[in-house]
Amino acid sequence: MLKDLFATKPVEPAPHVDAGEPVEGSTRGEASLQRVLTARHLVLLGVGAIIGAGIFVMTGTAAANYAGPAVILSFVLAGVACAFAGLCYAEFASMMPVSGSAYSYTYSTMGEVVAWFIGWNLVLEYMFAASTVAVGWSGYLNSFLSSFGAAVPVAFAQAPFAYSAESGSFVATGSLINLPAVLIVAAVSALCYRGITQSAWVNALIVAIKVAVIVMFLGFAAQFIDADNWVPFIPENEGGTRFGMEGVIRGAAVVFFAYIGFDAVSTAAGEAKNPQRDMPIGILGSLAICTLLYIAMAATLTGLLPYTELGTSKPIATALETYPSLQWLKTVVELGAIAGLSSVILVMLMGQPRIFYSMAQDGLMPRLFGRVHPKYRTPHLGTIIVGVVAATMAGFLPLDFLGDLVSMGTLLAFATVSAGVLILRFTRPDLPRPFRVPFAMVICPLGVIACLYLFWQPFADHWKVMLGWTVIGFLIYGFYGYRHSRLRLAARA
Repeated sequence: MLKDLFATKPVEPAPHVDAGEPVEGSTRGEASLQRVLTARHLVLLGVGAIIGAGIFVMTGTAAANYAGPAVILSFVLAGVACAFAGLCYAEFASMMPVSGSAYSYTYSTMGEVVAWFIGWNLVLEYMFAASTVAVGWSGYLNSFLSSFGAAVPVAFAQAPFAYSAESGSFVATGSLINLPAVLIVAAVSALCYRGITQSAWVNALIVAIKVAVIVMFLGFAAQFIDADNWVPFIPENEGGTRFGMEGVIRGAAVVFFAYIGFDAVSTAAGEAKNPQRDMPIGILGSLAICTLLYIAMAATLTGLLPYTELGTSKPIATALETYPSLQWLKTVVELGAIAGLSSVILVMLMGQPRIFYSMAQDGLMPRLFGRVHPKYRTPHLGTIIVGVVAATMAGFLPLDFLGDLVSMGTLLAFATVSAGVLILRFTRPDLPRPFRVPFAMVICPLGVIACLYLFWQPFADHWKVMLGWTVIGFLIYGFYGYRHSRLRLAARA
């Protein structure tokens, strides 16, 4: 029994693949994913996923509730942890160009039951992230519409529940549903259903728009920065993780949400033209670009407005509202945020069905998740299911609660991938590695330690939810995945 649970999927050297070659699933006569993405597409996918909620939403939340102006340091700490994990993802993605991301990597190094645990937590990362960002998208859309007197009524513009960190429970807000958040998830899901090429093209256009908006914000808002807003840089601790260095570290766990996009690149490995070369470029390139922009944005935002006033779902728009001469820029930023957050939702809703696709190919998820549309070549049924669940959560759950869960699932996945690279160096040193983590004996353990340390910050507040989520996942594995595992069925044949 124990041996079965920790059985590993064989790792074979990945041949060089070219555009148009089939990937997983095609040997059984089914439609398969198609290799159409270049290095440029992958970098843009990464930037599209990373730049969004971190800049437009989470910066304000982390500054107001935890780190103050030192949210800049929170971004640095989170960026360092991501850099360690990013190097490990790059090695795996170049060596195993498949769509399952951390799930597939774990299956080959730590065994099936750990792979299931990571795959289940990736649901927190991708599907919950799409819902979280949709809530922020709704806030910016309503702010934009209110400029023209056309705001969505409050009853249909926010979740009916808010999460109280003090009591650890939900409280009613009086609203009915966050309707704009539901609608954007539905629209993006329809695009993901239609095809990967179309989704990548739309994402590239959106990335160009939001990077231009960010550069404009940095350029025009810099002249209004008040250095007094940065004093004290690290506010005095008020107890627990509210400010002080404890708050800076807790803030790093919050803004870690902002970095999750770079590993979404790895879920598109099965559709990359030259994954051995292009996956490391996509992962590390997008991470480097976005880290620099994050630090600049955090410094500018906390310089514009006292950090205590930034705890809204639209902090940049909130800061610009206090400067009459920048009202035009507020409108531009709102448009950029609406576009930018759309691309984050797009990449997240592309990633989750592809992880389910890989799990279904291994028999750990129902077969319907492994079906590919014969015309569009997308995992269409999985896309529909993920879209419905994500839209439901976006309509009824608050942003801060969802964001913490996303960070927790992501950090566990990153820690496991970091450990997996080191394990495979010992168990399969013969495998060709087009990209190798430098100083792996140092980088990999640091990645594990940094990610698990940051994981503990929100876990201390949400341990009941996390344990409940884990129990549900293992029940599904026990009643379905374990019985239908293709690795186990093949071993018994």
